[in-house]
Amino acid sequence: MNTVTVRNITIGEGRPKICVPIVGKTREEILNEAATFITLPVDIAEWRVDWYEDVFSIQEVLDTARQLKEALGQIPVLFTFRTSKEGGEKEISPEQYAQLNKAVSESGFVDLIDVEAFTGDEIVSSIIAHAHAHGIKVIVSNHDFEKTPEKDEIVRRLRKMQSLDADIPKIALMPTCKKDVLTLLEATLEMSEQYADRPIITMSMAGTGVVSRLTGETFGSALTFGAASKASAPGQIGVHELKQVLDIIHKSLMI
Repeated sequence: MNTVTVRNITIGEGRPKICVPIVGKTREEILNEAATFITLPVDIAEWRVDWYEDVFSIQEVLDTARQLKEALGQIPVLFTFRTSKEGGEKEISPEQYAQLNKAVSESGFVDLIDVEAFTGDEIVSSIIAHAHAHGIKVIVSNHDFEKTPEKDEIVRRLRKMQSLDADIPKIALMPTCKKDVLTLLEATLEMSEQYADRPIITMSMAGTGVVSRLTGETFGSALTFGAASKASAPGQIGVHELKQVLDIIHKSLMI
């Protein structure tokens, strides 16, 4: 299993890394949120740029990204425009989506970008290649806020992301029952043990799926999302409580 290192954080070894979203609508809100991260147990900060009111001005995005990087110090930045079709705040054309992600990859102000797998293979591949050419790691993701597919379909999607040259495949699914959580965990285990040659991220959302955010080290998910002030997805728990549980599980697994 290969690992992915961004600055001083290595994803894919030890306990799952904690990623916390920044969901401010203005530059001031974004930078104020970032200032609080210095005192939190955050491994990676995710800038959910689809919340940003000036997101369709690339220059404004780059200016804010520069200031955000400065505010966060050594904390790596994951740049994410979550589209409305996958639970995000805004719609965007595939062309604009590619242009935005390529521009921020060139800037050097972020460490990773998130690219939605169902944007289209050609566009996804071009964004990934551009990011890699500029030393930026790529999470390729899929989110379903309605349901959880069968295990084989979950594994198929994760393998497809891997084949697209994602540094880290990611899938987040909504459970409609408790069995759906088990399906997600079983798929995670199968992918991590049989097919993955790099870290993967999986989660079952909402309250029913919280256990999946805590047991990544057991089943094979390398990163989990916690909330500082405002959650960006259903089921995120407070970052302090999240770290406490992850540390307990990690120590137990080391015995």
